[in-house]
Amino acid sequence: MYTAAALLYPQALASSLTLPMEILGAAAQLAGSQQRRRRPLRFLLAGPSRAPVTLQSGLKLVPDISIWELPRLDLLLLPAIWRNPQPCLRSLAPWQATLREICTDGTRICSVGTASHILAEAGLLDGRAATTHWGDFDRFRTHYPRVLLKTRHLITQSDNLYCAGSVNSIADFSVHIAELWFGSAIARAIEHQFSPEIRRPFRAAAWQDRQHTAHHDEHILQAQQWLQDHLQQPLQLSTLAKQLDLSTRTLSRRFRNATGLSPQQYLNNLRIQTARELLRRSNLGVAEVAWQVGLQDASYFSALFRREVGMTPGQYRAAVRGKLFQPPLS
Repeated sequence: MYTAAALLYPQALASSLTLPMEILGAAAQLAGSQQRRRRPLRFLLAGPSRAPVTLQSGLKLVPDISIWELPRLDLLLLPAIWRNPQPCLRSLAPWQATLREICTDGTRICSVGTASHILAEAGLLDGRAATTHWGDFDRFRTHYPRVLLKTRHLITQSDNLYCAGSVNSIADFSVHIAELWFGSAIARAIEHQFSPEIRRPFRAAAWQDRQHTAHHDEHILQAQQWLQDHLQQPLQLSTLAKQLDLSTRTLSRRFRNATGLSPQQYLNNLRIQTARELLRRSNLGVAEVAWQVGLQDASYFSALFRREVGMTPGQYRAAVRGKLFQPPLS
């Protein structure tokens, strides 16, 4: 079972905790209906005590548990703080040591908007990349000079700590978690249900200190770079293995251990990411886009794209073109 929790405090913006609850809850429900082996989801609301908490909007929520009784978590959500975060920081000061323990335990923690102050106040963001609400950049930079503030990114990831700059960004993060927990097909279906106008994928929007390169296998890092540099070429695993002085079997095993993907899956991901950008920003036809990413068969490319993205290349282009504010590149 996946266990997620969101903190409740009077200054919390309800939308920044209800939206991820609904997205992840829908993903878990869909996975339960489509996948034989799946892990159910439990989402808890945690307050200073078990007494009801009245939010800034007047909405009253009843905690399932107190912040002092939290079980081991897969995800902890710190919802956005309305206006001045200082009263919230003062009320949570006695809980900072517990928050540090939760972080050390490996739990994914995501702050929304100015809730990044909670992580910074606990010292968890020192020397790490982070972001916050755009209107709070100056104050955050002044109060926490040791944090590497990323003002051009709406989402940051530093190991197991995430910061989402806005309520909209927490939707992107939630779809990302749905993909990690339940797979890309479930995530795309949920994304289209909640946001049919198409959002930027998490990896395109986020600043990350780790993706599939957060490992220390130098041979596999070289293999990943080779795949990036030879995107347009068919994958000849024996050729790549020979360059790295590895057997094909050893390369496949070490690649999956390091990245969680086979070399072909990794290459397909690179191709789809590139194709999405070409469809967004160029006037190339679908067959030309397929050729640009190394797939000569446009039908196969379209099928692969639909499997990974949840719609055809043409449907994707039509959807994202309605959201672009800059003219497409020729």
